[in-house]
Amino acid sequence: MSLQPSVREPAAPLYVHASSLVSCCGVGWRDHADALRDERSGLAPNDFEPAADLATHIGRVDGIERLPLPAAFAEFDCRNNRLALMALLQDGVGDAIRAAAARVGPSRVGVFVGSTTSGILSTELAVREAAISGVPPAFGDAFYSSRHNMFATAKFIRAWCGLAGPAAMISTACSSSAKAFVSARRAIRAGRCDAAVVAGVDSLALSALYGFHSLQLLSHASCKPFSSQRAGLSIGEAAAIALVSSDPSDVYLAGAGESSDAHHMSTPPADGAGASRALHRALADAGVAAGAIDYINLHGTGTLANDSAEDAAVHAVFGSATPSSSTKGFTGHTLGAAGAVEALVAIHALRSQMLPANLGGDPLDAQLSIRIESRTRPLAIGRALSNSFGFAGSNCALVFART
Repeated sequence: MSLQPSVREPAAPLYVHASSLVSCCGVGWRDHADALRDERSGLAPNDFEPAADLATHIGRVDGIERLPLPAAFAEFDCRNNRLALMALLQDGVGDAIRAAAARVGPSRVGVFVGSTTSGILSTELAVREAAISGVPPAFGDAFYSSRHNMFATAKFIRAWCGLAGPAAMISTACSSSAKAFVSARRAIRAGRCDAAVVAGVDSLALSALYGFHSLQLLSHASCKPFSSQRAGLSIGEAAAIALVSSDPSDVYLAGAGESSDAHHMSTPPADGAGASRALHRALADAGVAAGAIDYINLHGTGTLANDSAEDAAVHAVFGSATPSSSTKGFTGHTLGAAGAVEALVAIHALRSQMLPANLGGDPLDAQLSIRIESRTRPLAIGRALSNSFGFAGSNCALVFART
């Protein structure tokens, strides 16, 4: 018997195929490409719910209320699943998913979704109505399974696309749908499926708005990531969906890094140590040095503590030279959807060779060390990194590259 170590073949990259994006900036890639190019934010004064009487800006998607699910899917009807449907109907992504299922079999296509609210707004509204009317809400198994349950949106996407492969809902706060990319890659590499739907879907909910308000983290105006005048975040909603597989395309996930601080429930360590570990691991997984990254899409929430900690983390790994920006000034913080939203924006930067602006950041905080780009501009981008840092230090960094 030979005692020589076996030589492993390099794992197949995870390639990104069809994708779609819905946010307050618009519905589909054309709207988002225009918004990024024209530096147009979708944030506006809060008009979500009369009950949500909060002086803040939000990123609300127009038209969700006018898009009921077809009768055959009525059990899934809630704001989050309608948002997912809006994305599935854009840019041919739903057709591409069904075509993949026809090619490899429905049981060989997985579904991995990141979210923090799922359909909880339906529960909030039902409980409120019950308090007003005195009639207890009719919560049954179907309601919890297809609306309130955290798995509801993954279940809906599976049903809509006719899939039967492995499915999971990831809820790790703001890193949820970045980790969905990692979960999909693991499942494909393990042979559990041949292709996967990766998604981030999070819709506005009263608990999210009032929860961040109670933490004193909401900005009265549009959020201002990395600005000397930043005063908090703007909550948004979004659906970002992509079909991924090991079949080659023009862009692929080259590396991923994860870490867990367990430093504090909501505040990151000031030195960004946990985040920098995720960055180092992403680079190592991609097999590249820091200098190989041409653009960083920052987590950039617009809060004092998070922006400062991210600045420390990125500077520790990349220094001050790498062009970077937060795109939350366009979409707001879309919570569990943010990882996938910003991963797709980073992929758009690769494909368009355009660096998106750090909208709302001027004047930049003079105490920051990294290179923040205030304007959208052309840039040769071969590799882009996307940061997602969640509550309790759930960190994820993704490296995407052009083939």
